[in-house]
Amino acid sequence: MQTTFGLVNLWEQGDAVTRLVVVLLLMMSLASWTVIAVKAIGVLRVKRLASRAESFWHSTDLAQGLASLGPTRDNPFRSLAEEGRDATAHHSNTRAQLHDTLDISDWVTRCLRNAVDDNVARLQSGLAVLASVGSTAPFVGLFGTVWGIYHALMGISASGQASIDKVSGPIGEALIMTALGLAVAIPAVLGYNALVRGNKSVVGKLNRFAHDLHAYFVTGARVKMAGAGLATPSPSASA
Repeated sequence: MQTTFGLVNLWEQGDAVTRLVVVLLLMMSLASWTVIAVKAIGVLRVKRLASRAESFWHSTDLAQGLASLGPTRDNPFRSLAEEGRDATAHHSNTRAQLHDTLDISDWVTRCLRNAVDDNVARLQSGLAVLASVGSTAPFVGLFGTVWGIYHALMGISASGQASIDKVSGPIGEALIMTALGLAVAIPAVLGYNALVRGNKSVVGKLNRFAHDLHAYFVTGARVKMAGAGLATPSPSASA
């Protein structure tokens, strides 16, 4: 009678520990691919929003500039502009508070930095899942291999047959667990690295935009860029 080998036979012949390892690897793979898909879409969306940042500086006033940045929901560039506007108005309209010891430049810097940090934290959320999967999945697969080999050797010992065809099938199936662990870990590592690079690009754009906003709300004009003139500010930065 011909013996069948493969994943199906590994599942059918495996014990509870073997099946638990397979299920765990499948769950880790599903989690990593979900994070990769969701975060990649998010990075692409923020990059599209970043392309609107330059149009902000060609607006006639702050209200029009905010509208040019796009929707409010999950828009880090608009949230930065609104945070700078609110910080400027708050500093101008309040007195006898602790922040009055800060000048307008320090206060706006602090508020914009907090906004940037919050947006960076949102961009990086979920990456810990990919890092964890990428670092642990190979060891989970290796554990499954070791346990599968032990289980196979016990079965061979109980049957009393140690021919090559009896040994190679179960041992080969156990080694599949290592391959499964690598198949789960490699996409997670590659996805993590790609998302980190994408986030780094977005964070750079956010920092540059925040720097320009700081100059605008403090001095009323954007920092002069190389080869470009100053953007036209609105009559009042806190409008």
